[in-house]
Amino acid sequence: MRLVVVESPYAGKVAENIRYARAAMQDCLSRGEAPFASHLLYTQILNDDEPAERLRGINAGLAWGKLADATVVYVDLGVTRGMNIGIAAAHAAGRPVEIRSLAAWRKPL
Repeated sequence: MRLVVVESPYAGKVAENIRYARAAMQDCLSRGEAPFASHLLYTQILNDDEPAERLRGINAGLAWGKLADATVVYVDLGVTRGMNIGIAAAHAAGRPVEIRSLAAWRKPL
């Protein structure tokens, strides 16, 4: 199984963004990938509104990302500052970055 870091929004409309991240993880699993979404895991035990705790969670996710085969970025709800940190880390590590969209979340043109 290919290990992938999932980048999707968290802050803002948290409940909607959690549903979206779960759908993104399901998409990864349906592709035969093993997804990791640090923003779903670490926000359960760290306060995302507390800068020091948010940074601790980001750094933990970036550390895990060093083991990943790719970073997959789900863009239907936009790209946040936190997602850009993950994308930059992937580029710096030479890890492929794939842009993805979920049909059920696409906004009509």
